[in-house]
Amino acid sequence: MESAIHRFHDLFAQLGLPNQPLEIHQFLTNHRPVAPGIELPDAPFWTLAQASFLREALEQDSNWSELVDQLSEALRVPQEDH
Repeated sequence: MESAIHRFHDLFAQLGLPNQPLEIHQFLTNHRPVAPGIELPDAPFWTLAQASFLREALEQDSNWSELVDQLSEALRVPQEDH
C-alpha cells in the first residue's frame, strides 16, 4: 500500500472548504451526524461539485478515497454534549 500523499486538511482544501484545524472542527460540528443510510456524497450540505468529487473519489478508489472514508466516519460520530 502506498503511503498517503494527501492529508485531511488537503481534502477540505480540495473541496473548497476552509482547512485550518478549528475550521475543520467547526464544519464537522455543524454537519454531524450524517445518518447511517446516507452515502457521504448524498449528504444535503454539499454543492453539486463537492458531491461529484466525493462520489468519483470513492468510485475510482482514487488517492483521495481513504480521506473521504475518514471524513465520512468523522461526520457520523454523534454530536458531543457540551
